[in-house]
Amino acid sequence: MIRFDPSHQLLAVGVAILAGFVDAIGFVESAGFFVSFMTGNSTRLAVGLAEAQHAALVAAIIIAVFIAGVVAGSLVGAGAGRRRTPAVLLGVTILLTIATLLRLEGEGWSAILSLALAMGVANTAIAGRDGSVIGVTYMTGTLVQMGQKIANAVRGEGDRRWLHHLGLWAALVGGALLGARAVIWSPPLAYALAVALAAVLALRAGWIVRNVG
Repeated sequence: MIRFDPSHQLLAVGVAILAGFVDAIGFVESAGFFVSFMTGNSTRLAVGLAEAQHAALVAAIIIAVFIAGVVAGSLVGAGAGRRRTPAVLLGVTILLTIATLLRLEGEGWSAILSLALAMGVANTAIAGRDGSVIGVTYMTGTLVQMGQKIANAVRGEGDRRWLHHLGLWAALVGGALLGARAVIWSPPLAYALAVALAAVLALRAGWIVRNVG
């Protein structure tokens, strides 16, 4: 996170909000599965296998779709060059639009898989010049780095850069809170809001490419 310039850091926060928002939609709609947090689905897969439950198959399918999204997003990003981020976020917007249409047609699980595919793509959106990527749909590594930097600060070393990690985590949690409230109130509205947020982020990314570099 701290390796990126401020404009990309803010964009990463926006994508984290989107990831939390969409993950909450998927969690509520699927009754307990995740569309962006694959660590949780991996645990559900393991427990499902141990208990010989159908949940294992569901978790495995979502994980596979998410990985396919990462592959697709990486290929799109590599082909887009310096326009990687807006191109990838445009892809996320399209996939979320497809998920919304499927949900309106009553295709609940197809919509959930489209959400998972979109979140896999979203993880490839922001890459540094050295090829490093900000993972925006999982926060364990972010929290570990934050804890390490707090420990450094306690010892009188380092600086306040742990606040960047705290902000990214808070963005995902805040997005999840908003997504949960929205989908409980009106699932179609929640899906539509996710599409709108992704579109705004794609436009913002395009502006950054044109004006910041």
